[in-house]
Amino acid sequence: MRSWHASEVPSLSDAGLPAAERPLGLYDTGTGATRPTAPGGARDGGAARMYVCGITPYDATHIGHANTYLAFDLVNRVWRDLGHEVLYVQNATDVDDPLLERARDTGEDWRELADREIELFRSDMTALRILPPDHYIGAVEAIPLVIEMIEKLRGRDAAYDVDGDVYFPVAADPAFGEVSRLTRAQMAPLFAERGGDPDRPGKRDPLDALLWLRRRPDEPGWDSPFGEGRPGWHVECSAISLEYLGMAFDVEGGGSDLAFPHHEMSASHAQVATGERPHARAYVHAGMVGLDGEKMSKSRGNLVFVSKLRESGTDPMAIRLALLAHHYRADWEWTDAQLRDAAARLARWRAAAARPSGPAAAPVAAAVRARLADDLDAPGALAAIDAWAAAEGDDPAAPGQVAAIADALLGVAL
Repeated sequence: MRSWHASEVPSLSDAGLPAAERPLGLYDTGTGATRPTAPGGARDGGAARMYVCGITPYDATHIGHANTYLAFDLVNRVWRDLGHEVLYVQNATDVDDPLLERARDTGEDWRELADREIELFRSDMTALRILPPDHYIGAVEAIPLVIEMIEKLRGRDAAYDVDGDVYFPVAADPAFGEVSRLTRAQMAPLFAERGGDPDRPGKRDPLDALLWLRRRPDEPGWDSPFGEGRPGWHVECSAISLEYLGMAFDVEGGGSDLAFPHHEMSASHAQVATGERPHARAYVHAGMVGLDGEKMSKSRGNLVFVSKLRESGTDPMAIRLALLAHHYRADWEWTDAQLRDAAARLARWRAAAARPSGPAAAPVAAAVRARLADDLDAPGALAAIDAWAAAEGDDPAAPGQVAAIADALLGVAL
């Protein structure tokens, strides 16, 4: 599947600024602590490896999506500033129940619906200057990988049949629960709420996860050794991440609602299939964005779409700054006032960057880097540039250097 256009990332060293030194620290859901990332394993020539779970393309990109992908764009940018090569993989779940249900409701072919929404997602990501994944993989194109992985699980007695559907027994993974750190009592309601089927008769354990769904009437299906059907959600990401990143990659990311069951199950699938641990070295989760007192989600219909904001004339950089004003792990509510504040901040920054001179930029670079290295403290990084923009100085190189800092580290084009 085609990715999207990459915006150029300036080199701060080429701009005459000191090189970055402090490693990126990120809060790992699996340990409940902020730890430094240490990319540079033997695989892929020592590249930093990251997998971020993508969209199910049955509706347009909303601000909650943008908030998540912006968080991991910052990870990408900080690693690049530190001199790491980055190998970034993202999926798109281009066949799944919500997509098929939307297609039935609208009378549209599910493939055409997915293709249209994925293309809109690409255009939104390009406008927001989110760096693209090196591999952007759809669930449909990954079906051979999924089949291969399920075969490995069957070979380890970690798959069983329920009326033609194939399930993964969570008891097969002694480490099950270590990603989300939830008790079974906490898992049960979330599993039902987030696509699981705990009450299905015939399952060995209510938490066992679907690997392969046999074909239902009027739904698509693909041939496999276990019958015609389609992949479960969790195994899709397991199979794609293993193929392109291997085990023990640096970061698996997504919204906080993916910690359980999605990332928990994906990790267990991979760990049991390979006999290795861990699937990812850190599990990093962005907070939820709300509107009118509720989480912004397609099922609730309380969405603010990036494309609609763009169509109304909103500068994508103002959207980006509105998101950056919140710590990525925070839950918060979108308001029009925040967007107005972001547009005003963008105007102040652009005016300062257009001046013939300004205060020295090296302290700004140090402050922005320090804030981002501390678990992506974007609000603190914004404050450092705010302070520079409000001050006066006589360094003629500074405005261009600060513009490069905002671009390279925050993705904000001035």
